Amino acid sequence: MASIFTRIIQGEIPCEKILENDRFFAFLDIRPISPGHTLVVPKVEVDNLFDLESSYLEGMLPFAQRISKALIQVVPCQRIGLMVAGFEVPHAHLHLVPIQQEGDLSFSKAKPASREELIELGQKIRAVVGA
Repeated sequence: MASIFTRIIQGEIPCEKILENDRFFAFLDIRPISPGHTLVVPKVEVDNLFDLESSYLEGMLPFAQRISKALIQVVPCQRIGLMVAGFEVPHAHLHLVPIQQEGDLSFSKAKPASREELIELGQKIRAVVGA
């Protein structure tokens, strides 16, 4: 059975897409740690990030970098935190999280975002990222 991320990539489940290319898909987390929390997902369904082929690992950070640069322009923050946890969904992914300090990078801070909040923020990020 396809993971929820595969179903999002295939358009079966709606999301607030930020950026997509032939290998990766990025969208806003519906339960963000902070506004702008973006998930970067390879289009190939592999559970563990480090089981991805090297070419995916090599391409994932430059793809995420483009989004991170847009996030830092749109969302007030000191940095974009990067987290690989991988327990929530059995599909490799990166969490890009706008943070003010190191302690902000915690799932205990996650709260559901409204559809309206996600749409508004998604529009602003896409305008900067050029998607």
